[in-house]
Amino acid sequence: MRIIHDHGVYLPGPGLRLDPQRPQPFAVVTHAHSDHVQAHDEVVATAATAALMRRRGVTRPRFRTPQLHEPVAYGAATVTLYPAGHVLGSAQVLVEWEGSRCLYSGDFKLRHGRTAEPAEVPEADVVIMETTFGKPRYQLPPVPEVEERLRGFCRQAMADGCTPVLFCYSLGKGQEVLAILEGEPYPIYLQNEHWDTTVVYREFGVSFPEHRKFQPGQKLDGVLLCAQQCRKAAWFQRLGSVRTACVTGWALDRGAAYRYRTDAAFPLSDHADYHELLEYVRLTRADRVYTLHGFAEEFAGDLRRRGLWAEPLRAPPAAAPLQLSLFE
Repeated sequence: MRIIHDHGVYLPGPGLRLDPQRPQPFAVVTHAHSDHVQAHDEVVATAATAALMRRRGVTRPRFRTPQLHEPVAYGAATVTLYPAGHVLGSAQVLVEWEGSRCLYSGDFKLRHGRTAEPAEVPEADVVIMETTFGKPRYQLPPVPEVEERLRGFCRQAMADGCTPVLFCYSLGKGQEVLAILEGEPYPIYLQNEHWDTTVVYREFGVSFPEHRKFQPGQKLDGVLLCAQQCRKAAWFQRLGSVRTACVTGWALDRGAAYRYRTDAAFPLSDHADYHELLEYVRLTRADRVYTLHGFAEEFAGDLRRRGLWAEPLRAPPAAAPLQLSLFE
């Protein structure tokens, strides 16, 4: 079996495309973030991912939504989805074909969050894994510590007469931040996209503290959750005195608050940090590891120095597609 980086991961043996970045007749989609989603004809995904894709306007595909751990036949191959811990409905993809087991991680984290299914890592012969934070400096602090700092930021802003505004992605991070604010003594407002996504989370049984939909122009008496891009909107300029923070794993970088033009930055991520990436490799017991995205070159090099077989899955030159051999 071969693996090809062809605008996504392509397994030409079984004919499977995983998170393809161009519309395809058939695709396996690991989660509903926009960089993993296209208007394919037919999609295998979890029920939550399908619902989130529809909510975000991707209505063309015919969805097959197996349960987690439920094998799905595709020609001579078997596809099984395992929870990835990234966002609601996110999945790893285990492909079994001709006696070999190939695991594609998609985006994942091993830390237990408040709003996504905990990751379960199956064993495999070969792993294709995302390596967003694939450098040793990306080691996230304990989650409870970050959560308390985030809550303290909001309380202090309110005490100083400012509206705390938390910039966070509308799918995944926004819901995690909302859950973190459970028990806080002020109202929580969600901008429209955050609200719509949270509706799907609630439909799938995720519980949240009481929250309200923000109506542009209204006077706020609590914290607002919205995307970074909202600061360009006319309604944002009319909020009055605000104190802003970005919530992102990239807050580990020096000067993150300055780069994001916010008053604070909190290192909370839906992705695995460096130690989790190493632990993921260990849990899979894989003989070969292909790295993808982020610091793929650097992390593959670190694995080789630890005595493992590892290579980045590179995008091929347009004239000569790169084909990598598996299970030799």
